[in-house]
Amino acid sequence: MKITFYGHASLGIEVGGKHILVDPFITGNPKASAIDIETLKADYILVTHAHGDHVLDVEAIAKRTNATIVSNAEITSYYAQREFKAHPMNHGGSWNFDFGKVRYVNAIHSSSFSDGSYGGNPGGFVIESEHKNIYIAGDTALTFDMKLIPMRTKLDLAILPIGNNFTMDVEDAIIASDFIECDKILGYHFDTFGYIEINHEDAIRKFFDKGKDLMLLEIGESIEL
Repeated sequence: MKITFYGHASLGIEVGGKHILVDPFITGNPKASAIDIETLKADYILVTHAHGDHVLDVEAIAKRTNATIVSNAEITSYYAQREFKAHPMNHGGSWNFDFGKVRYVNAIHSSSFSDGSYGGNPGGFVIESEHKNIYIAGDTALTFDMKLIPMRTKLDLAILPIGNNFTMDVEDAIIASDFIECDKILGYHFDTFGYIEINHEDAIRKFFDKGKDLMLLEIGESIEL
């Protein structure tokens, strides 16, 4: 499994010969100006919630690639009405895709499209592939619901928001890593705006002091599991 960070909460995942994009917000992010969305491959686009900083490039990429949009029922209905391919899910449900099993799990946040359309309840994704399992938390506060995840899935990596103000901060993300029983963390949803700028060295040190590994990738940088 290869995971690429495209800035903010945008990710690319290559697994099982398939290309997955998560929450593509690239053209509206000056920090990601080196990323050309016309070159991105996508068989699936996973959407955690409907805010513009998570869905800005969904339609452009889905139109070019014919990717299937995977999200909650309200978000997928929104895109299906615009004649995009979509696979609806809801909290607690899972589906076996051709790249692995996906479960849509709880997140504490809000969700609406920029035109005011209701985006349903926000969520996160647990992906179980043939060899590696990951948790993409989406935008969320710390919640006891995270404790349910390791009851079903042993995680190899968790992708957690750490920017504070709109989501968890670093300290809560450390507690979240305890809840999900995963000490290998990829941080995201930080630095994009003034509200969520963080001290990188301080964040990494706080995780290290708890015996955990926090990775903060540069935009366009990848890791392999």
